[in-house]
Amino acid sequence: MYQLYYYPGNASIAPHMMLEALGVPYELVLVDRSSNAQKSPQYLKLNPTGRIPTLIDTSITHQESPLVVFESTAICLHLLDQHPQSSLIPEIGNPLRSQFHQWLMYLNNTVQAELMLYFYPEKYTSDQHSVDAIQKMAEARVTQMFILLDQQLHKNTFLVGDQLSVCDFFLVMVANWASEFAQAPLSLPNLGRYLKMMAQQACVIDTFKGEGRNLDIYQ
Repeated sequence: MYQLYYYPGNASIAPHMMLEALGVPYELVLVDRSSNAQKSPQYLKLNPTGRIPTLIDTSITHQESPLVVFESTAICLHLLDQHPQSSLIPEIGNPLRSQFHQWLMYLNNTVQAELMLYFYPEKYTSDQHSVDAIQKMAEARVTQMFILLDQQLHKNTFLVGDQLSVCDFFLVMVANWASEFAQAPLSLPNLGRYLKMMAQQACVIDTFKGEGRNLDIYQ
């Protein structure tokens, strides 16, 4: 049994989609960011970074307690290890497996990190007059990243070849975050087609519904 500590639309949405795709029993535990619950002493005991998400795997004991994993990519990689029969990662020996790791790291370490500059520019400067400039440059940089991803999707159904993978959950997540960009991911030809297709996947539909979000822009 898994417990996923989440907040609607946060970085928890990628592992949430993965849990749905795996079809395994899990429980959602709301961490209310509106009341800063992610910084509460109770939550910090689970995740000392004070960030969302966190996964508890009650099937594994570590130091006499259920295993706790935080960071979205680490959670998804843990779930892949626990469910090796899934097709959400190319098998060992398949050249696409290296591409899987490449794009997963790119989405998490590059695209998502740059999006944090866009959403929280005030955290990256002591000069409040530069906040707008930081946000504008971050949007421009991330837009170029989405253009690169659009090119990758030119001949592929999914981000890594023609098989749904964990990378797709991360791409849907970051693309959804950037929906209000001047050049939104949905406006790009290949990425737009892809996002509309992903919005028809049962695991995406059920995740967005479970988090009280909608997929109307992709219809």
